[in-house]
Amino acid sequence: MSLEIIRFTFGETSFIEKAFEIRRHVFVIEQDCPPELEYENEEICQHYLAYYDGEPAATARYRQTDKGMKLERFAVLAEYRKKGIALALVNRLLDDVKPFNKTIYLHAQVDAMPLYAKAGFKPTGPQFEEAGIQHYKMIYSIS
Repeated sequence: MSLEIIRFTFGETSFIEKAFEIRRHVFVIEQDCPPELEYENEEICQHYLAYYDGEPAATARYRQTDKGMKLERFAVLAEYRKKGIALALVNRLLDDVKPFNKTIYLHAQVDAMPLYAKAGFKPTGPQFEEAGIQHYKMIYSIS
């Protein structure tokens, strides 16, 4: 198994198209999220693609907000799940955002909370709905 994670910007068309295709499969098709909610803030984000054995398998991004560094849009294609790709992607984004020395947070789908907890995130506040799916805000904590 080989895993390669590439960081890129919105303007790098060949990568962004692959990322959008993964997100379309996971969020729009599998989870029935409205497509108009899926594609926003793209130009201001730092994007990532994970290649598993040379094939695009997962994607994620982060952006700076007034609350800190928000990690978001983690999506792994169904055939690549349970291979450690998601955790590797979370850790790669964490490595890249820690130097900003700002609060690191994400909105975790309830089903994905154990993954983010493994990486050091802790839930905060009440459960809420986003794009028709239940979430919790989770904040990265070193302790």
